[in-house]
Amino acid sequence: MIKQTTLKRAVSIAGHGLHTGEPSGITLNPAPAYTGYVFRRTDLNNFEIPAAPQYVARVSYATTLMRQGVMIATVEHLLAALAGSQIDNCIIDVDSLEVPITDGSAEPFIEMIEQTGVVTLEAPRQFLRVLKHVEVEQADRRMSISPAETFSINCSIEFPHPMIGTQRRDIEFTNGQFAKQIAPARTFGFLDEVEALRNLGLARGGSLENAIVLTPEGGILNREGLRFTDEFVRHKIMDIVGDLALFGMPVLGRVNAERTGHGVHTALVSRVLRDDSAWEILDSASLEKR
Repeated sequence: MIKQTTLKRAVSIAGHGLHTGEPSGITLNPAPAYTGYVFRRTDLNNFEIPAAPQYVARVSYATTLMRQGVMIATVEHLLAALAGSQIDNCIIDVDSLEVPITDGSAEPFIEMIEQTGVVTLEAPRQFLRVLKHVEVEQADRRMSISPAETFSINCSIEFPHPMIGTQRRDIEFTNGQFAKQIAPARTFGFLDEVEALRNLGLARGGSLENAIVLTPEGGILNREGLRFTDEFVRHKIMDIVGDLALFGMPVLGRVNAERTGHGVHTALVSRVLRDDSAWEILDSASLEKR
């Protein structure tokens, strides 16, 4: 029987927010079984915001959660690292409005988890098993999830930039594939959009230290180059993993995503959960008997 997990001890990291540009620090704490992922604003009397779809408030360029007017922004990379590392329960202390962007990938969060270690709890791990095909479509953005015995994502993106063009990747999340193949992929943006984003109060903490910046001339500004030739679609898969972590437990299903963003990802989560015939919760003991 596969059992739930949490962290062995607390571990911290500091940085600044991608969009606010403000200093931000987080501490990942051990948590009991069935806690899931809960953010705790230490600067606001430890106010708690569970990572759940009913608290999704904004999905423009990042996923923001809000409860009773209190927000926590840009949660997707951290949630992806926790889910991708098969951590079931974690209380996340944050001392600011936004999770630190680190280097724009999930890799620093993976390193935090590896540094502190993982503890197995007594409770069986629960899975959300998809029972039927569910699809969301917004203009040319399309995403679906279908029944499957494992969790996998087939993702394609398309941008009119020679460094990106059309990219597609298909990955099944077994044997540490997330940490090796997806976590190092960084967020990206376009140089000619930076001023407009900052006028909207976004990307104020963005730099070459935490994002791939694409130029109008067809290149990138980052001297070190890309970590993968298809780093862009890998990062999109990371965003999907982080947003689907809002299900609150590992998913058994096959995801297909075309030109998607945070709004489509979170809309799919909500649509699945609103349809009681689309899913069931199984624990690992039940799965082993199947």
